[in-house]
Amino acid sequence: KWKGEGTTQNLESIVIGRCYDYIRIVNPAVGEKNCSELWEAFKNAFINKDPCSILPNDYELFINLSLHTIPPNKSLFWENNHLLVNSFADRGRRYMSLADTLFGSFGDFLNWCGQADSTGLDYESCPTTEECENNAVESFWRMASATYAQHSSGVIHVLLNGSAAGGAYPDPGFFADYEIPNLQKDKITQIVIWVVDDIEGPDIESCGTHTVKILEDRLKTLGYDVTCADNYKSVMFLLCLD
Repeated sequence: KWKGEGTTQNLESIVIGRCYDYIRIVNPAVGEKNCSELWEAFKNAFINKDPCSILPNDYELFINLSLHTIPPNKSLFWENNHLLVNSFADRGRRYMSLADTLFGSFGDFLNWCGQADSTGLDYESCPTTEECENNAVESFWRMASATYAQHSSGVIHVLLNGSAAGGAYPDPGFFADYEIPNLQKDKITQIVIWVVDDIEGPDIESCGTHTVKILEDRLKTLGYDVTCADNYKSVMFLLCLD
């Protein structure tokens, strides 16, 4: 029916397991959370509804139940380098990217959707963003991204891919559309941009050029203290290691 892949098999077991893993092992500082209740709130955002009529606000209860503090200076925003960010953040040990929060960990690398007149999940196919923007996954990440930005503070970091064909700073994109507008200026002391090229990849973009310059100018116009570094060594070492 749809062009996208269906709901990830065993979704309920995976996300409830991730939830317990998070509150017991990864980040016990968040305190006690009812993982079954979180699953129900997550599921009720999109179940029994037209899979193309899911709005970010449908996840509001889930976000409110799963919300926790993001430590100052630990926020790591990104575009076009999902795997690198996951390994660099190291599940919150170095930084806390969106996927390293409890609410973000619920969706990382998973797929899901419901069906209009059924309480079941659709394991056959789910709509892609090209088919409809208001699908369960897209709306989840919009809500999660906005929430993450609102709760980030201190020095925040942005890791961009200088080898990305579509530009290091895609606009439209999640960072451009849902995260920058939701940053709380009074809570942020500095924005540090890291532009890192793929080891074998072309050096298409650098600080002060092309889309990175557009980003720097946008943030400076908004009144932020912005610094930018090319091929930040700590990230390069990780790429070399891989």
